[in-house]
Amino acid sequence: MNKCTERLYNGIVKENPTFVLMLGMCPTLAVTTSAINGIGMGLSTTVVLVLSNMLISMLRKVIPDSVRMPAFIVIVASFVTIVQFLMEGFVPGLYASLGIYIPLIVVNCIILGRAESYASKNPVVPSIFDGIGMGLGFTIGLTSIGLVRELIGAGSVFGINILPASYEPISIFILAPGAFFVLALLVALQNKVKSIKLEKADLVNPEGGCGMGCDSCTHGCSDIFLATGEDENETHEQRKAREDKDKEETKKEEKEETK
Repeated sequence: MNKCTERLYNGIVKENPTFVLMLGMCPTLAVTTSAINGIGMGLSTTVVLVLSNMLISMLRKVIPDSVRMPAFIVIVASFVTIVQFLMEGFVPGLYASLGIYIPLIVVNCIILGRAESYASKNPVVPSIFDGIGMGLGFTIGLTSIGLVRELIGAGSVFGINILPASYEPISIFILAPGAFFVLALLVALQNKVKSIKLEKADLVNPEGGCGMGCDSCTHGCSDIFLATGEDENETHEQRKAREDKDKEETKKEEKEETK
């Protein structure tokens, strides 16, 4: 998996800002009363993410560390202002629906977090794809929540009536409590799918690891092996022998230090 593809996969699946990292909860819970609102907020945030990541990465060697956060905020605020004016001019209905949450994109922790943790330390192209991945992950999360809330709470999807006229909408789902219910439901569903995948991986290779190699890993075990320096395809006997060897080397070093 190349660097750009890895950044897309990371933002959409592995570190989805809505369902995994639980970031940007304010707009997630507030504007997802309909699917169109979710798409509008998600794509607006994606545009700001991509442009801010690109510019911050280009200026990463110019911006002093002592003022990097104020500089990031100024850059993000400039792009948010541009997006806000464009939305007000070309999609006034969506602009009115999202309201105050458009300028609040400036302080969205997803954007500042990616600027600080990735764009300010990596080249331009991977930073752009990191912004695209995180933005699409955020858009998918908001749209999914909006779809469920609109369908159950109003019987429609994207303003089109889907359920029969006899259906009695559950209005609580388009109110504030409904956002928490739907978010919890979708997060639980995602965690269940992940646990099933991990159980299948354990059945394939009970000694540890998935046996597929970290480049194609979708189970999250690669992070553990990378952090500990272990080989994901290492057998139990090989791991025990390596640990014994490490202990012997540590003892030798301690003896040499005491001498």
